[in-house]
Amino acid sequence: MSEDIQTTYDIFSQNARQRGDELAAISPGKSLTHNEVLDHVDRLAAGLSQIGLKSGDRICILAQNSLEYLQCYGAGAKTGMIAYPINWRLSAEEVGTVLSLAEPSCLIVGAEHVAQLEGLELGSIDAKIVIGDAPVEGFRPFSELYADASQSAAEVTANDPFLIISTAAVAGIPRGAVLTHGNLFHANNQIIEAVGLTPTDRHLAALPFFHITGLGLALATAAAGGANVVTPAFDAELSAQMIDTHGVTLMADFPPVLQMLLEARGEASWDSLKIVFGLDSPDVIHKLQSETGARFWTGFGQAETTGVVTIGPADERPGSAGKPLPLATLRLVDEADNDVPLGQPGEIAVQGPLVFSGYWRDPDATEFAGRNDWHHTGDLGRFDEEGYLYYAGRKPEKELIKSGGENVYPAEVEHLILELPEVAAVCVIGVPDEKYGEAVKAVVELNPGDELSEDAVQQAVADRIASFKKPRVVEFVEALPLTDFGEVDRAQVKAAFG
Repeated sequence: MSEDIQTTYDIFSQNARQRGDELAAISPGKSLTHNEVLDHVDRLAAGLSQIGLKSGDRICILAQNSLEYLQCYGAGAKTGMIAYPINWRLSAEEVGTVLSLAEPSCLIVGAEHVAQLEGLELGSIDAKIVIGDAPVEGFRPFSELYADASQSAAEVTANDPFLIISTAAVAGIPRGAVLTHGNLFHANNQIIEAVGLTPTDRHLAALPFFHITGLGLALATAAAGGANVVTPAFDAELSAQMIDTHGVTLMADFPPVLQMLLEARGEASWDSLKIVFGLDSPDVIHKLQSETGARFWTGFGQAETTGVVTIGPADERPGSAGKPLPLATLRLVDEADNDVPLGQPGEIAVQGPLVFSGYWRDPDATEFAGRNDWHHTGDLGRFDEEGYLYYAGRKPEKELIKSGGENVYPAEVEHLILELPEVAAVCVIGVPDEKYGEAVKAVVELNPGDELSEDAVQQAVADRIASFKKPRVVEFVEALPLTDFGEVDRAQVKAAFG
């Protein structure tokens, strides 16, 4: 990756200069060369500018993966606008919460997700655009945005914000991690060097572009001069065949993506596949490596660190998350920010150019996470004698359930269950799940004499927030254990019901 690159837009312009006629983006119905991608990005940037958008404006995107989605990132980078993608699995109420936080000037929505906007107040959004062939009242067709691309790029620097990724919803409202062009530049370089990406690589872009893992690997592939094979909503059979059809060399994985692909593989050889990166169970990793020539890589990271800060082949040191990358300095600290002894668990703290610039419009959370000039991840880890990092859980204030790659914050689910009049107390925990890694479980204490069904608890959550956050299991108890301060003792609940 050239040191001349300062912004994400520079990736597209450099690729067009150096390998313009080579394929850059492939989807089930269409493929684009690097020249064509740059042309689309330039004309989209011109169109967005002509309808009044300017540097610093937020563009919210609620859509499945597509070539148009990638173009939005490129056009935003050229104009200095800030992309603010939205998880399309959220409920309408949750989408509205993100829109209120983002205050976008532009909303780009896939036709299949327009219904999620029903009942939301969108009057303050200047430009509403739909990706799709069918007209939607009140929305401009995405295809009509493209304009004459004669304008030059805005003055955008490496320190300017490029992207806001929704992250912790500790208090029920998701925070937005602000990532700069420089953050992505360094993250791209790290991945390229760590796994040896080249212009011949092709990435199966099956994980959604609103996640740092899916987007980060797509941008790293583009920065290496390679091509992205873009799939919309995940289809295991289609994706399994696309690996052979398009010579896919790498992909990212969160449970149960890889397991589903392996089950749908059929007669596909997967001879081209070299690297699968992410998290999964030892059994699934073994199946991949015993049946194909691919190698599974794992690591540790988060949106606030622009993806991974440690990485390594899973079979190099089984159970570890690899070693720190060259541009990431890691410490393990106690509550007083003192280094813990080697081999002991401590909070993972990070310094370096991968660390985000802060939480969108949340100075208190930014200051707390960045205290003493180190980004505090809220995750625990330990180092062995050779410098491998082992993940050791989460700090209490970052209570989190990771289900199929999605973050579920117990406080958000507990808040909704407590609104049920029959409920006296509740504790939501993560329990092991063979398919998704972790599943959501609610342990519920009812008021004396009241009755409530498991389905009623589940529906109370599913009616308000994304379905992946609803408890898969509900267990009713006579009384939840309490701490000395009268609060639900989460540790005891986990020990007894986890």
